Amino acid sequence: MPTFEYTARNPQGQEVNGTMDATSRDEVASNLRKNRLVLIRLREAKRMTRRTGRVATRDIVIFTRQFATMINAGLPLVQALDILAQQTENKALAEVTKQVVYDVESGHTLADALSKHPKAFTALYVNMVAAGEAGGILDTILLRLAVFLEKNDAIIRKVKGAMIYPAVIFAVAIIAIVVLLIFVIPTFQQMFASVNMDLPLPTKIVIGASDVLQQFWWLMGLGVVVLGYLIKKYYETDNGKLVIDRMLLRAPVIGDLLRKSAVSRFTRTLGTLISSGVAILDGLEITARTAGNRVIHDAVMESRGSIAGGETIAQPLSKSGVFPPMVTSMIAVGEATGGLDEMLTKIADFYDDEVDAAVGALLSLMEPIMIVVLGVIVGGMIVAMYLPIFGMINAVQ
Repeated sequence: MPTFEYTARNPQGQEVNGTMDATSRDEVASNLRKNRLVLIRLREAKRMTRRTGRVATRDIVIFTRQFATMINAGLPLVQALDILAQQTENKALAEVTKQVVYDVESGHTLADALSKHPKAFTALYVNMVAAGEAGGILDTILLRLAVFLEKNDAIIRKVKGAMIYPAVIFAVAIIAIVVLLIFVIPTFQQMFASVNMDLPLPTKIVIGASDVLQQFWWLMGLGVVVLGYLIKKYYETDNGKLVIDRMLLRAPVIGDLLRKSAVSRFTRTLGTLISSGVAILDGLEITARTAGNRVIHDAVMESRGSIAGGETIAQPLSKSGVFPPMVTSMIAVGEATGGLDEMLTKIADFYDDEVDAAVGALLSLMEPIMIVVLGVIVGGMIVAMYLPIFGMINAVQ
């Protein structure tokens, strides 16, 4: 639907400018007449190309902090945005900011302008900005947003960082096993075939695995790709996402880390929204959408339904089995005392430290486990290939 820019005269004789989305010029003129406005000028707004690339959280944090500083210093909104568009190093964010400037100059609120760019500004960001505009505390809200985004990004980076080390060790193990099976084992196989000796069972198993990998490596690679694709498509379904997310939360060690990071993210997000003046029902809906886990999402949405029905938040959260009793008890106390936002922030700070401890525990546990597994597999293959040699030595003696 095209957007039209218009200039009209109101009943007091003053000129007003604005924009309107409509299917035709006649529709714009008709809508203006209904609002007792006399059309003076009308033209179709220039279309601007929108980038679809996602903007990094770090760039949004810097943007938000600089924006808050300029608003607090008394710079007009459009001028502050224009400065940000010129000085940001991220080209995608610079383009988005220019489009926001254009929309604000056309009469849109800042929140409405930001909402047109969901890959740069999340629903949480937009709703907090809207609350800041309504309450006249935009600079304060922007500073809260910057702090929230930094802490949230830190939690995500900690969890991802904890996954990198095991993934690297696992990849090295796979490469080592493949190299042994394709390049080393065939050499032993030829040597054993030349003496025509009866091989032990472990040696036969390793040689059989080598033969299968050499002949059907392409089929195995294709199977891995197809399996990954099927899991991805299954995860995109409602039931698949629920099943896989539940399995991840129940996984040993990693599940505990994911659970603690999810609790930290939920409490910090909801606490920031409530303290910024966002309605509790809207806050719960936004928090559910940004949970990143279907089990957490369903628990939060159940809690939202409970609130809408006049009940408490804590009860549905405790039923979900995801949130520890301490968390639900503290939320219940926060509801009863009217200090829910402060209580949620305290919980988030506590679980930030818990995530740090869980990451340390995961790394200290995974390192010896991966080394032992790699040693057993590679060492077992080497021993299996040397068993016939030991048998030949004993036979000679």
